[in-house]
Amino acid sequence: MSLFIMWLGVMFPLVFSPGPANIVFAMSGAQVGVKRSIPLVAGVDLVFIIKSVIIGYGLGQVINAYPGAMNILQLIGATYLVYLSIKFMRSSGGSSENNKEQLGFFDGLLIQVLNSKGWLMVLLMFTLFTEQAQQAFGEQGILVLVIWLALLNISIHLVWVKAGELLSKVSSSPRYEKALNLFYASCLFLVSGWLIVDNEIWSQWVAA
Repeated sequence: MSLFIMWLGVMFPLVFSPGPANIVFAMSGAQVGVKRSIPLVAGVDLVFIIKSVIIGYGLGQVINAYPGAMNILQLIGATYLVYLSIKFMRSSGGSSENNKEQLGFFDGLLIQVLNSKGWLMVLLMFTLFTEQAQQAFGEQGILVLVIWLALLNISIHLVWVKAGELLSKVSSSPRYEKALNLFYASCLFLVSGWLIVDNEIWSQWVAA
């Protein structure tokens, strides 16, 4: 129990913070509701589980050895998020069902595969808690961490989707709905810009 409390104290803020995936979840909830956002959540969290397994069982050493690969992945992912934000901005021009942007399972896969921060978050978890988990659970320690993170991710991601849906219902008039969609898209655009500016490749290019 003490290990779980320590783990939750570290991982909950990381998972709950308004990063790119969570903003996309809120946007999706506002656009199409919880039920139609489930494929998106499934795609993101399937990749999170795969990340956890491969990092927990050895890939973390490869990531540490090739940090440049994460920088490249971050730039590609940020570019894709800019593309998504533009799509949502365009879809906010009206409130009809045909005009609403729906992201699916493949979009979720792509968002999370290209999310370098997600890779680093999982790496941080295993760096901090692998030894304690193995002491507490033996050979099953890594698997326990994988399951804990999967359950936390799924629950928090659904909360973000539901929050987006609730906000869209509160602001149900077309004018407020359009403004809310533009707000989500702008937030995603700003996060994407920060990911690009914060990238070492970008910094080196600007310095040159």
